[in-house]
Amino acid sequence: MQLLALENETLGWGATPVLSGVSLTVDQGERIALLGPSGVGKSTLLNAMRLRMTDRRVALVPQENGLVAQLSVFHNVWMGRLDDFGTARNMRTLLWPVGHERAEVDAVLARTGLNGLGRRRVSTLSGGQKQRVALSRALLRGGDVVIADEPVSAVDPAQSRELLTLIEASFATSILALHDVQLALDHATRIIGLGRGGIVLDAPSADLTIPDLMGLYA
Repeated sequence: MQLLALENETLGWGATPVLSGVSLTVDQGERIALLGPSGVGKSTLLNAMRLRMTDRRVALVPQENGLVAQLSVFHNVWMGRLDDFGTARNMRTLLWPVGHERAEVDAVLARTGLNGLGRRRVSTLSGGQKQRVALSRALLRGGDVVIADEPVSAVDPAQSRELLTLIEASFATSILALHDVQLALDHATRIIGLGRGGIVLDAPSADLTIPDLMGLYA
């Protein structure tokens, strides 16, 4: 099943074009990695894909995590469910979360290695822990698709592999901007490379090698 299609589109922020001539489709079940140097347009393409899937439940992991530093880990993770409830319920949860709500969040935190941190203020966490909070929020939200912008850039290689495996197990379709070509080869079924203001590579990961991908950064 096709989830989205872009046809010869120019993408950017405001009136500033970043990518041009963008044509691609995304099918259900694909695991896509976006690669390319910093500033090449990966975030721009992810945002365009997200806007084409407003009819689906999409979980997001923004590049800067999108966390509220002065709130607790629990409250930041629970934000993944805000769309599911009305204002009154959300305000009650913000002020007086009940047992089953904390249990739901604690179960997700256990999966991302944040056991026991639900009451910690996000501002006290390390960069890697903050990324795990952002991923936990996406996991609590759930859905068919996850779109994540550098979701493991602040954790070590072993933790990166664990978290990407968790993403694979939790979402039927994933579209991830990554910084590590080996991780992309190991965890994606399809790799899209960006450069020179557009898409310069779009191929199954099984057909690609590390030298092929390092050419994106030359």
